[in-house]
Order: sequence, then C-alpha cells, then structure tokens
Amino acid sequence: MNPAMPSSSQPLVASAKRSARLSAILSALAESSTVTLAELTDMLKASPATIRRDLALLEAQGFLTRTHGGAQATEMKAELPVRYRDSTERDAKVAIARKAAELIPGGRQAIAIGGGSTAAEVARNLTARTDLTIVTNSLTTAYELASRSKVKVVMTGGVIRPTSFELVGSLAEGALNAINVAMTVIGADGITAANGLTTFDDIEARTNRSMVTHAGRVVVVADSTKLGEVRLARVADLSEVTDLVIDDDADADELAKIEKLGVRVHRVRA
Repeated sequence: MNPAMPSSSQPLVASAKRSARLSAILSALAESSTVTLAELTDMLKASPATIRRDLALLEAQGFLTRTHGGAQATEMKAELPVRYRDSTERDAKVAIARKAAELIPGGRQAIAIGGGSTAAEVARNLTARTDLTIVTNSLTTAYELASRSKVKVVMTGGVIRPTSFELVGSLAEGALNAINVAMTVIGADGITAANGLTTFDDIEARTNRSMVTHAGRVVVVADSTKLGEVRLARVADLSEVTDLVIDDDADADELAKIEKLGVRVHRVRA
C-alpha cells in the first residue's frame, strides 16, 4: 500500500529524537498490531500530546490508523520505513558498515549495493574510493554516493517501493541480470541457517535475488535483531553467501550453525 501524502502541517522530515519515537511506535505495532496511548507514553516517556502528534504523522503517511485511545497497524504491516529505520541500532550499523567496506579490496571493479539503512551506511564508507563502479537499485544509496563521491554510480531503473526507496520489478531485475559484479552487498529482514535470507516483500526478494546470482562474492550486512527472524519471501540460501557482517550481540548458537554452512562470519563491536 502506498503511504498517503502528509499534509503541510505534518512534515516528512523529523528530528533524530522524533524519528526514534516513530520507529519505536512502528516496532510496537509490528509486534502486536495494536497499541494504546497509555502504553506508548509509558514506553517512550513522552507526554500524551506528543504521542498523539506522532500517531497523527504516521497515520498521514499511511502506516497506522488511529483508534479511540491508541492505534492499529495498517494491514498489520511490519516493515519499518527506511527513513525511520536509520535511527534504530545506529551504532551497530555504523560498525557493520565500516567492516563491510574493509572487505572490498582495492582495484578497479564493479560491485552492487542493495537497499536498506545498513547498506546505505556501507555506501557512505566508500565515498573516498575512485576505483569503483557501484550498481544499485536504492535511491538512498545512489544519493549517498552521487552527492559526495567520485564513484561511478549505475541505477537499475524499476518501480519505487515507498517504504524502502528501492527500485524493484522487471526493469530492475532485467538490468541486474544483464551484468556481472565482483561483489554484492545486501541487507536482509531475516536470517537463519535453515531458511537463509528473507525479506518482507516478494518482489523485492526477486530483485535482490538477481543481485546475488550475478555476483562473485555476496556480503550480507545485518544487525543482530535480524538473526533468527524468518520473513515472507526468500532471497537466497546461505550456501550462496560468502560473508556475514553482524554485531556481537548476535546469538552465538545461530551464528555457529551459519558458519558450518561455509559462511565467513565477521562479528563487530558496536
């Protein structure tokens, strides 16, 4: 569902503190699909008036419906919008991205970077490179690179997903299927040894699948909250993944299972 455009009194741009509240509200709705005003004020240590304004903004953007005394998720959608996702697990994402960037060797080459806040953080770490061509289906990643780097950026084309700012569908898949890259860097909404990489959206999964298929090396970047989660659509089996970069809060038993599948696991301290 495309989010409704907010009114002029409900700006899209929010402060870091407000973005953290908004992502916490959406996370709470992902857990139970409904939440009360009293629960939110207690959880976020904010006034009822502040929470009401936050709920009004999220309703204007199409992510929830306000009810008497609270709110319910729109279509019980569990995926956080990328503009709020960036404020969650921030320290872990910065450390993960720094390590992932270190895995990209010097020398002229083409790599692919997918969507998501952690992948965009990887892009921020590559702005000083002059030897890379980066293929991406992410508007966020493309902006990070094109606005302040000498990296050559190639966009795939496709249909924009409003929650992730990714280009998906047949146009994106066609572009990715027509090229070969030395490495793909992608995120995931769920990672388990048994179910591999999964995401919320089946069309996004097919597009990411094309990135994996045509890469010499596949590096997955994800914070520990994604480990042990299984989402709707499978992107790839872990037998197709060469490296996983994750923070050290990740479950050790699950990581051991993943390492047994041949994946090099890089744990970083947030």
